[in-house]
This record gives sequence, C-alpha cells and structure tokens, in this order.
Amino acid sequence: MELTLAELAVMLDGTVVGDKHATVNNISKIEHASKGDISFISNPKYLPYISKTNATAIIIDKDLKHDLNLNCSLIKVDNSYSAFNTLLNKFSGDGIQFFGISENSVIDKTTQLGKNISVGNFSVINKNCQIDDATIILDNVSVGDNVKIGKNCLIYSGVRIYSDSIIGDNCIVHSNSVIGSDGFGFAPNKQGDYIKTPQIGNVVIGDNVEIGSNSSIDRATLGSTVVSDGVKIDNLVQIAHNVTIGKNTVIAGQCGIAGSTKIGENCQIGGQVGIIGHLKIGNNVRINGQAGVFSNIKDNTILRGTPAIDERTFNRSYVYFRNLEKIVKDINKLKKNNDSND
Repeated sequence: MELTLAELAVMLDGTVVGDKHATVNNISKIEHASKGDISFISNPKYLPYISKTNATAIIIDKDLKHDLNLNCSLIKVDNSYSAFNTLLNKFSGDGIQFFGISENSVIDKTTQLGKNISVGNFSVINKNCQIDDATIILDNVSVGDNVKIGKNCLIYSGVRIYSDSIIGDNCIVHSNSVIGSDGFGFAPNKQGDYIKTPQIGNVVIGDNVEIGSNSSIDRATLGSTVVSDGVKIDNLVQIAHNVTIGKNTVIAGQCGIAGSTKIGENCQIGGQVGIIGHLKIGNNVRINGQAGVFSNIKDNTILRGTPAIDERTFNRSYVYFRNLEKIVKDINKLKKNNDSND
C-alpha cells in the first residue's frame, strides 16, 4: 500500500509539515527507518531521531516541541500514539480470512453454524453449540457443550472453551488460553482433607473483548464470571471464579484477580498486579505494576506499592524510604547527643 502524506493527513486528521506529495509504503521503528517508511514519536526521548532518521515521515503530537532541523516530513496530530494505531490497522489489512471448515475437524450435528464459519484442522465443537456468522476458529481448538460464540470472532490455535461459556461479537482469544475452567474451590472435611466444590456456573464474555495467550478465566461456582464489553486482557492473566470486570478495562500481563472481586469500568491494571478476593474496585482506577491490592478502592484512584496505597502518598513515602539508613543514623546521633547532655 502506498499513500501520500496528504492522504495520510486526511486519514489521521493531521497537518503535514514538509512535502505533502511524498509517499510512504511501509511502517518502521524510527531508529531503523529508511526512505518510504513512516514512524511516530510520542515519547520526547526519541525527538533526537527527527534530525537523523531516514524515514520519509514521522507522526508527532502537534504540541510536542522539536528541533527545526528536520531530516523528514512531519504529520502533526492531536495524539500520535492513537494516530499510529489507526495507521497500523490500515496497513495490516484484514488479517486471517475465511477458509471454510476443515475435513479434519469434528463438529457435533446438534451445533448450529452461521454463515462463512471457518473451523481449522483437528478442532472439536461439541453438542448444542451456536457459532455465529464470520467467526474463525483455527486449529486444535476445543469447544465444550452449550457454548455460544458471536459474530466476527477469532479463536486462535490451542484455545480451550469449556461448556456453557458465552462469548460475544468481535472477540479475539489468543492461543492456549482457557475459558471456563473450574474455579479454585475446596472445603476441608472432618479429616482435614480438601474436598472439591463443584463449579456449576459459567463464563460470560461481552463484545469487542480481546484475551491474550495463556490466560485463564474460571467459571463461576454459581452464576457467572463476567468480562464486559471492550475489556482487553494481556497474556498470562488469571481471572478467578465469580469475578466481574467492567467495560473498557485493560489488564496487563501476569495479573491475578481472586474470586468474587468486582472491577469497575475504564480501569487500567498494570503488569503483575495481585488483587485479593471479594473486593470492589471503582471506576477509572489505575493500578501501577506489581501492586498488591488488599482493600476496596474508590473511583478515580491511582494506586502503587504493596500493600497498594495512593500513588502520591507512595511517592512521598518512597523519598523517606530511600533515605531511611541516613534518617536512622541521624536519629541515633540525636539520641546519643541527648543522652550525653543528660
């Protein structure tokens, strides 16, 4: 695909600084770019590349100050990261296309398939399932009984979808993720042995959800584990039974969310965050990476640390922590001087 900078500026709602008739046909990292490539800058630390990159054009925030010694043309936009994301979607095309149903797949006769369904080699779809139009299921996928998958979904190789799970429209589930596995429920008997608690609920996933590879979403003990519309889940995330995740929340890799916790809408949860069970996390909450959350969180809170506290409080406290050794020495010196005066 080849586009002029003028065409790109219209697409990205930006303004060209330089040669609007120049063309680009490839996207590249700014430090590795060559003629015909376009890249972007959202972090000021990459600004020095403007004067030495070989890229034909750079997408940049219109309020980001830069050296006037340009080695390329610029497309100035309100948000360069968002604009670059739009551009990536344009250049990446339509991705995996319809390929039909493999003769090596096994689909139970009671399952209902919509139009233009694709099912890959050695995938198995069990009884009473419903797969809606234009959904693509790749190789070695296992779909249990009574599963519903909406329109325009993409299920990558190796995914396991347990019985009674429901997945909405326009969802993506990456390789080796598991949806609907048993929640972690055991009760000790009189002898102290742990007896499994049956998990008879399900998982309900809304529309426009993406789930990274090797993530696990447990079925509810009773009722449903719920992942709402627009949620994005990274790789290696554990979501326990009866958790509810609100709309448009994003969760980075290696997070663990314990059972029955309710997370609000538009939250941002960093990597390796741990959240204990039965909590209520408000809307628009931001939790920094590696935080440990042990209590309910109000709307619009930013957290950091373990146990997680307000980010500004953490930052102020961390200044003291870094100087703790010196502070202790000063205190001991004051005590010694005080004892001498006595």
